[in-house]
Amino acid sequence: MTEHSTAGAYVTPGTEFVRDQRYLTTRITVGGEDGWPVEPGRYRLVVSRACPWANRAIIVRRLLGLEDAISMGVCGPTHDARSWTFDLDPGGVDPVLGIPRLQDAYFKRDPQYPRGITVPAIVDVPTGQVVTNDYAQLTLDLSTQWRAYHRPGAPDLYPAPLRDEIDQVARAVFTDVNNGVYRCGFAGSQESYDRAYKRLFSRLDWLSERLAGQRYLVGDTITEADVRLFTTLVRFDAVYHGHFKCNRSKLTEMPVLWAYARDLFQTPGFGDTIDFDHIKRHYYVVHEDINPTRIVPAGPDLSGWLTPHGREALGGRPFGDGTPPGPVRDGEQVDPAHTAAAMRG
Repeated sequence: MTEHSTAGAYVTPGTEFVRDQRYLTTRITVGGEDGWPVEPGRYRLVVSRACPWANRAIIVRRLLGLEDAISMGVCGPTHDARSWTFDLDPGGVDPVLGIPRLQDAYFKRDPQYPRGITVPAIVDVPTGQVVTNDYAQLTLDLSTQWRAYHRPGAPDLYPAPLRDEIDQVARAVFTDVNNGVYRCGFAGSQESYDRAYKRLFSRLDWLSERLAGQRYLVGDTITEADVRLFTTLVRFDAVYHGHFKCNRSKLTEMPVLWAYARDLFQTPGFGDTIDFDHIKRHYYVVHEDINPTRIVPAGPDLSGWLTPHGREALGGRPFGDGTPPGPVRDGEQVDPAHTAAAMRG
């Protein structure tokens, strides 16, 4: 947020919110066709735990066990108009890249870089320049291009036989849900808000129907589609319901989606990446045009994320023929005070 993906969304009176989707689309591939070959230890994934788009990359990296191959830098939950900053690190400087602001890596790539300084971004450590911030392709490439460095038992989040269906579902989820909450929150007119609100909840109803009889969105295992939906659902009651006026229903009032989201949250690799304090502080502090007082609400009570969900009755195998990831690496754990168990409102 403030957003171009995570920097540059503003309310423009009288208009509909349109996301700037022009990204650095160079890819890191096995063959290095774009000049950036897969190479363990060479790249650093820069994220913020507040951002849903970055949260996808955190989850996929953890599920696939790429911690040793790709290091991770974590920006703080808030930022100014210029850039995300490394204010969580000693001295406010990323210990690997040696920079205080993510914009420094963007300007290394292009001194005149004209668009939003967004997370997630993958940075080439030797040169210090951003390789890509194309968050949608980034996670797919972690699944398909980095296979040689996946952990034993890593799940296949983008299985070839299901890719067309995963892509189709993911497009609908992005258009009406992931981006739909932003179209509500940053609507510049009543008409554009009403349209976005209707599309959002129509799609959530469609997803509820789809998930009423199956545990996951596509097939009987977790896929990229589930990762993409989860990062919006986990933020829904904490920020989107009130802050973005997505208030027909709370997630906790949509029984199927609430159970589905809790199922994923309680799966290793999902809930253990979620920092509710960072999420709330980011949205309510950074979006001054929506929340000029910058007051962060005390609620809601988020401890319900840990309650039984009953989705096991639908069958399915979360990791297919694979296994869950192990414990979160030292230095990458969410502050215990920021977890669902601690956030009781």
